[in-house]
Amino acid sequence: MTGQNAIVHIGGYTAEMGGRAEGIVAARRDPVSGELTPLGTVAVTPSPSFLVRHPTLPVLYAVNELSEGRVSAFRAAPDGDLDPLGVRPTGGAEPCHLAVTPDGRHLVVANYGGGSVAVFPLDGDGVPGERSDLVRHEGHGADPQRQEKAHCHMVSPDPDGGPLLAVDLGTDSVYRYDLEAASGRLVPRAPRVRTPAGTGPRHLARHPDGRRCWLVGELDATVTGYELTADGALHQRARVDASGRAGPVQPSEVAVGPDGRFLYVGNRGVGTVAVFAVAGEVPELVAEVDTGGEWPRHFAFEGGYLYVADERADMIRIFRVDPATGVPEVVGEPVPMASPTCVRP
Repeated sequence: MTGQNAIVHIGGYTAEMGGRAEGIVAARRDPVSGELTPLGTVAVTPSPSFLVRHPTLPVLYAVNELSEGRVSAFRAAPDGDLDPLGVRPTGGAEPCHLAVTPDGRHLVVANYGGGSVAVFPLDGDGVPGERSDLVRHEGHGADPQRQEKAHCHMVSPDPDGGPLLAVDLGTDSVYRYDLEAASGRLVPRAPRVRTPAGTGPRHLARHPDGRRCWLVGELDATVTGYELTADGALHQRARVDASGRAGPVQPSEVAVGPDGRFLYVGNRGVGTVAVFAVAGEVPELVAEVDTGGEWPRHFAFEGGYLYVADERADMIRIFRVDPATGVPEVVGEPVPMASPTCVRP
């Protein structure tokens, strides 16, 4: 494993958002031991709190989570260096998530503060053009502090070409959109999916089978399982607690493990990663592993290892995932990292 595969990029909060990072950090990953060797800050950019890679080009995209949101694009060298390709305003405050469509032709951004979804066409080199659409969500939820208005938290394109799903914490909703390839416009599909009041949906994870997905509620600390139809409709099938621990729990990232047998949920507040077996309709908690910090904000799988970014403990924690049980086991010492919010192998 050489070049791109051995490099991990890490996003974080800079001083603009009260963090201590300076921008995007690169680290080299040892494919055998899983060890990370930080290589330093490779792009000085404000609060690159979420990162995503282009599916076919050596391009990395970052949101700049600011009151006037931006998105930045970089060409990624095999040694991890980043060369700026362009910056675009997202049209909303505090963009916190972004995704590239499977065909590599559009970049879609979730504006948390703006409660909106922005779309940018990408040229043949992966450079974002002028914004082609901006759709604002309207409404509020049950929690007067956190759901006073719309807060789009995630955009999830369908790998098989179905509707894009936009998860909105503020309105307790998942919205469906068809993205017109020619115009770059979002066409809403009614009706939106409404979660139970006060759920505060944050992120969702799709199963590779394309027929199931799971949504974490940041505000009520739940995992909701849905059947996913070809037209992007979600039919609720199960609802369980995100953590078995006592205390205030704020779920963050959710992801299906590489072999599709287990679902993983990061739990801030109690500092755990919960592991659920998903063979049946109801997710079954099989383990809950301490991360050594209290605020695991994001995690990613690569080569049999799990990399957990703990924003408040200023570290990346590395786990080897047992292939039989799916349970992560901590490896080595934490890797010091300032205010990490996203880890992208």
